[in-house]
Order: sequence, then structure tokens, then C-alpha cells
Amino acid sequence: MDECRNWPVSPATIVRVALVVFVLAWIFGPYELRSAVPVLIVFLIALGLELNFLIGALRGVRSQRPDRKPQKIDRERYGYDAETDDLVLVHRNGEEVWIPYSGESADEIEELIAEAEIEPEEVDQPAFEPERRSAFAPVRQFLSGVGIIGALGLTVWFVESRTGWDSLAGSTRLAAVERFSVEASRIAEKPVSIYCDESRDFVGAVQHADGVAEVGGERAYLTPEICHDLYRLAFEDELRGSQTARAIAVLAHEAWHLHGIRDEGTTECYAVQSGVDIGRRLGLSENRARQLMRQQLAENALRAGGSVEYRVPPECRDGGRLDLDAGSSRFP
Repeated sequence: MDECRNWPVSPATIVRVALVVFVLAWIFGPYELRSAVPVLIVFLIALGLELNFLIGALRGVRSQRPDRKPQKIDRERYGYDAETDDLVLVHRNGEEVWIPYSGESADEIEELIAEAEIEPEEVDQPAFEPERRSAFAPVRQFLSGVGIIGALGLTVWFVESRTGWDSLAGSTRLAAVERFSVEASRIAEKPVSIYCDESRDFVGAVQHADGVAEVGGERAYLTPEICHDLYRLAFEDELRGSQTARAIAVLAHEAWHLHGIRDEGTTECYAVQSGVDIGRRLGLSENRARQLMRQQLAENALRAGGSVEYRVPPECRDGGRLDLDAGSSRFP
């Protein structure tokens, strides 16, 4: 606690500034940040730190035990500047006064005691007033931190409710998921349903997935961000580069799982190939759709990271075993 007091800026202030910077970056920054880090977790961490600061402040600093030995002013008053182990305790007006001596005779010691018993002249010295902190100060700082967290939370909610998937009317979202389901049914070769997991019970940063589907099943779940990017393309003719490409690939990937393909690498290989047709039907030109899917194929190794099972196998190439259109020289 003492070290924290010597900081030019308090830890609580640093945390609050960092929180504000992160939330602004989360709102206005790249899509990858929003999809990788759920802002709710950041708010919970910040709230936990605020509670930690509050508890630490309420506990306070442990009081130090007073030093009962003669102080420096006592030694200077009686002419002993150095430390000594030879001390005589004198009681004066109910107070304890230590008289240092060094080799004096008994009579000289009596004289020292007599001098100590004489009340010294009062010297006007500025009274030392210890700094008093109100017990409510830590609570007030905690409430300020909670207020900042609440204000940022409202800001995120306001932005999301007017710019994200949640900003769309219910009928619009229903029409969108029906369109996505039609595209997935083409790949699955049976009627399937696509759901946008607005509650994030199945997909999201916590589950480390943009989509999930039961192999051979009839339903798949996508994150609201993926659904919104697909909606922008299909209903507003809005292309957002790699975001749109990723959304198309995720939809195709989960559709192939519904078809019955279990291996993740094979599923991803099929997805970037089928994504060309999905992108074209959602409004892209064929050349643009192929360009985006080639980009997804090139980024596969980077996106897979430590998940080796998601990397496409070597046979995912033109003329390879996983080429869905072996008669064409264009891949994907």
C-alpha cells in the first residue's frame, strides 16, 4: 500500500483509463477484436479490480508500533548525539524520560536526573496533525469507478443496439435467417435451419467459435456478428472485405457439418469452395467471390493457430482429392 501511495497516478486511475481506451477500441476498432474478446468479460474484470481497491483501502495501513527508545531530540537536548546503551529512566509529571549517560559518577548522574526533572521551557512548534482520510473516501472512489463502468456499458449497449444485429427489426432478422437456412440446405442436401445465437449460449468468444453445428444434424448456430455481416451482403449489398469473406466461410463450414462431414480440415476445404457459390448468390460477382475465398484459404493456417485440426490438408488444392470440381482449373 505504501508503494502505491508513492505512485504519481493511482492504480485505480490507470485501470479506469485503460478500460475507457479498450472500450473505445472495441467499439471503433477492427472486427477481430470484437469477435475475439467479449466486452462483458472486460467489464467484470474491471469491476473485480474496483472491489479489490475498495477492500484494500478499507483495511488501511497497519499501524506501526511506537518506538519507546530515546528519540533524536532527547539525545540532542541532553548532549548525546550518538547511540548509547546506558540509560536512566526518570518519571516527570507522569511521563517517562530517558536520560543517557556515559561513565559519569553517581553524583553526576544525580545532577543529570535533577536537570531532567526541571520542566523545560515550552518551545512553540507547529503541531503535527496526521492526515485524516474520511472513511467514506474509498467508498466514494469505488462508486466513481462503478459509475464509469456503468456509463461505458450503456455506451456499448447503445452502439450495439443501433449498429449491430440487434438493431434490426425482428421481421428483418427472421427473413435473414431464412435466407441463410436456404443456402445451408443447398450444401446439406436436406432442409436445415440456421440460428443466430443472440444469447451466445452456443457460440462466441467463450466457446472460441463463430459457428457450431451437430454433424449430420438439422440446425446450426452462428454469432450475431457473422449473421450481421451476411445480412449486410445479402440485403444491403455491403461488402466489408475479410469480414464478409469470413462470414460466408463460416456459414458454408457449418452447412458441411450438417451434411455429415466431421473432419474440421476437410470441412474447411469444402467450405471455401462452396463459399464461392454462396457469395455469388448473395450478391457478389464470381471473380470477387473467388478472390475472397482464396483469401480465406490463404489465412487458414494463421486463423487455425494452435488448432491443427482446422488446417486444410494438402489435398485441398486444384485437382486434389478434396477438389469438389475436378473438371475446373479454378480453385477454389
